[in-house]
Amino acid sequence: MKKLTLFMICLLAGLSTIHAQQRWSKEKADAWYAAQDWITGANFIPSTAINQLEMWQEDTFDPETIDRELGYAEDIGFNTMRVYLHSLAYKADPEGFKKRVNTYLGLADKHNIKTILVIFDDVWDPNPEIGKQRAPKPGVHNSGWMQDPGYPASKDMANSPELKKYVQDIIETFKNDDRVLLWDLYNEPGNSGKKTESMPLLKNVFAWAREVKPSQPLSAGLWDWSFTELNAFQAQNSDIITYHDYESPDWHRRVIQLLKSHDRPMICTEYMARTRNNRFSNTLPMLAEYNIGAINWGLVNGKTNTIYAWDTPIESGEEPVEWFHDVFRKDGTPYRQDEINLIKKLNKKNTK
Repeated sequence: MKKLTLFMICLLAGLSTIHAQQRWSKEKADAWYAAQDWITGANFIPSTAINQLEMWQEDTFDPETIDRELGYAEDIGFNTMRVYLHSLAYKADPEGFKKRVNTYLGLADKHNIKTILVIFDDVWDPNPEIGKQRAPKPGVHNSGWMQDPGYPASKDMANSPELKKYVQDIIETFKNDDRVLLWDLYNEPGNSGKKTESMPLLKNVFAWAREVKPSQPLSAGLWDWSFTELNAFQAQNSDIITYHDYESPDWHRRVIQLLKSHDRPMICTEYMARTRNNRFSNTLPMLAEYNIGAINWGLVNGKTNTIYAWDTPIESGEEPVEWFHDVFRKDGTPYRQDEINLIKKLNKKNTK
């Protein structure tokens, strides 16, 4: 059973002494959040891509599928997608990469959807390679997802001029683009056993982003409550508090209550794992109650295989009895109509 340590309670109460340079004022953060509709949506990758590289490389960039699947999101009232970039796709073709990001943002805007762009990521395969990506492993959750920049690159390249150029060029290009809602600078820093090895890159990506002075807020989501040093830096340097929670509602509510002590707007940028009792039915209404942005994992069942649970592969590749993540099948059919009805209701979308 997980326990909230005294240190964590103090941390989440904002008692850390880490100095947050150039962070937005509380007043600016509150005004920004008040100007938004309730932020609701999903982590998005088209069903035809196994990972970020397949999404963004020229040969496999798929605007037709992106357009169609963002239409599914618009139909149920989702207004925000969280989308991962990848530095290797940029390195291979900087101008083409930025053009494809612009194309994606145009398609999202067509569907009245804003985007949270994610820069770095410590989750899954530590050895990303440009070029043709491998085929999915049947029944295995995210069998082809790639870290960015990988490992040991996240440690060895923490001060890299190459990574700094990437971060600053991307943010500079879109820093005044109102189609970009927020910059999520580092997904789950310290994951994959890295822990504080990720701290130098985490600190640098905030510094590099602040130098550009984007109009959008910066954040890096809290996700593992045992990572006290990383959590303190993330919480004290994020303009908007973002976090991940895949636990049941009783635990999630305690996390919300503690994070609320920061007195900052909040967005849950990852949630919804049905077999862990974290469902739309018991979590989305709670997030709406607290006026917390709600970004679930997964929109359309596809090559990422996220209908399968993290630790429960199905070697045959047959559909699990209960999906772990995702909302729609490829043809736009909902996995569960009752979930769609709830999402539409909370998004004030016509349910007829």
